[in-house]
Formats: sequence, structure tokens, C-alpha cells
Amino acid sequence: MTEGHEQAPSRQRRRFPDISSRTYEHPADRSALVALRKLSGFDTVFKALSGLLPERSLRLLFLSDSVRVSDAQFAHLHTMLRDACYILDLEKVPPMYVTQDPKPNAMCIGLDEPLIVVTTGLVELLDEEEMRAVVGHEVGHALSGHAVYRTVLLFLTNLALKVAWIPLGNVAITAIVTALREWFRKSELSADRAGLLVGQDLHASMRGLMKIAGGNHLHEMNVDAFLEQAEEYEAGGDLRDSVLKILNVLPRSHPFTTVRAAELKRWAESRDYQRIMDGHYPRREEDKDASVGDSFRESASHYADTVRTSKDPLMKLVGDIAGGAGDLGGRLRDRFTGGASGAANGSGAAGAGEKGE
Repeated sequence: MTEGHEQAPSRQRRRFPDISSRTYEHPADRSALVALRKLSGFDTVFKALSGLLPERSLRLLFLSDSVRVSDAQFAHLHTMLRDACYILDLEKVPPMYVTQDPKPNAMCIGLDEPLIVVTTGLVELLDEEEMRAVVGHEVGHALSGHAVYRTVLLFLTNLALKVAWIPLGNVAITAIVTALREWFRKSELSADRAGLLVGQDLHASMRGLMKIAGGNHLHEMNVDAFLEQAEEYEAGGDLRDSVLKILNVLPRSHPFTTVRAAELKRWAESRDYQRIMDGHYPRREEDKDASVGDSFRESASHYADTVRTSKDPLMKLVGDIAGGAGDLGGRLRDRFTGGASGAANGSGAAGAGEKGE
């Protein structure tokens, strides 16, 4: 790894000395990681894998069959990488590789030290400012320590395929992979925020997400219309659609692209983001004094706000129940069948009244 920072960013951007990853970590990311660590068998599997994972082999694979980013190779990416580490004050610049793959993708992996990999498909798809946000995204993963769990997820996903034929052999692995994927989807929201802190260009972040979703046809796409898709996705349909949304996302390692764009835009417009840009953020030196209870309360508050403000039919139903709304059976029936909830609730209330009398 390269020690220290050789130069400041190529254009003037705000720098965040000693920034703690808590600054940009999504509350759902932290709570999902806590839940993951509490999963039965996870500690045992994780400790065992930490000593068995072929990390050295993985590094040799990229060294031998990919292109290492440097001043001599993909110099513009090397500049972006140094810029990102400078802005987020990451002391050691991780090695970065470009690997031949037409599918746009990037990842940060490694147990002892993080390593960043981007595909040729991604490099060819994005312009400089869009790519800068992606590099910042991966550096955010490195700063948050996500690389370790990402590496375990990659290994277990491959292992699950190999032991699928063994009776019950896949059950425990599948449970851990599912929990890891749930955490990793949330961690992507955190890394998107880190990418915005590095690029400091919301439009570039939005463009990059649109291109990942729809390809290199930016002249045919519109940010506002793209965000409207997220609104329609969240609010549309009935409870059956809510269940289908859950089933669709379970096998994925990343959240849906429109959802990521909407989440990032909300954060960019928040007071929290403005405070960070003004220089008010948690420092790493304060991490040891950070309260676990405060993190739990923040996560709980986030989920409560999500349920309260969500337009998803299932989340609205959960909010109604939590708020004391009655006739659960009637509401479930109406949401699934499209019946008139008002009439059902009215008849149910009358029936209850007659029975009580």
C-alpha cells in the first residue's frame, strides 16, 4: 500500500480530517450489522473463515490477471483514488485493480487490508465525475471496515453453491448468506453517502446510478423521472406487491438503483449533510467513547420514521397497527383483495359493538 497522500485533490473540494465512518453510515447499516453478529453460528463461522479464506490467493489472482492502477496505468483512476483517500483522510491508499468484465461493478474486499476492484464495464460507462463518486463509495467501504464482511459473503455464496447437494448442508450457510446480504444492501447506502462526500456533486452521483440502471444513454434519461420511479415503486400496488418486493430483493447484494438514488437525494438535502459540509462531524478519536445505546436509539428512530412516512402498503399497515388501528383481519383482507376498507371497517365495528352489547 502507498503510505500517506502525495497530493491534494485535482480540484478544490472540502476535506474531512479525522472523519469517523459514523458520519456517513446509514442507521440501517449499523443495526443490520448488529443483527448479523447476533445470528446464531455467525461468530463461529466467521472466526473459522478468517483463518481459512484464501485472501493471499485472491490478491495474487488480481495481481496476475488484472491491471493495477498506478501513475503508469489508468492514471486518472489513480488520481481519483488518492483524492478520495485525501478527502476522507484514509491514511493508507488501498491497491486498486481494473478487471476485464463487461458488467459494470466495483467492490472492496480483503481481510487484513482492503483491496478495490472495478470492472472495465464500469470504467467505460461512467464519466470522470461519476467515476469519482464510485471510487469514493469504495473508499467509504474501506474506511467503515466493510471489506471483511464482503469477502466472507463472496466466499460463502460460492460455498453455498458447492454444498447445495448435501442434505441440510446448505441450511446454515444460506441463513448466514441471507443475513450478510441484508447487511450489505444497507452498507451500500452508507457507501453511497461516502461517495457523495468525496465527489461533492449530487448530479454526478445521480447520473452514475442512472447509467448503472439504464446504460450509456444519458440523453434519453432524466433524473426527476428516474426518482419518480422510486416513488412509484415504494407507493404502488397492494400487499401482494409488498411481498413480491421483499422476494425480489432477497437474492440481491445491492439495493435497487432507484431506491439508492432516492435515499441519497434525501440525505443530500438533509440538515445532517449540510452540517458535515460545514465541518461538524464525528471524529475517529471519539469512536472509543461512542455510545452503543445511542446507535441503537438512532437506528430505532430511523425505522420508526421509515414506517411512519413510508407509502408502501405493508409499511403503512404496520404503522396503522402500531398506532392502534383495529380490525387487523379486515385490513389484511382488503389490502390483498382490493376491497373497500372503509366499508369493511364499518361493518366490523358495528359487529363488534353488537356482540359487546
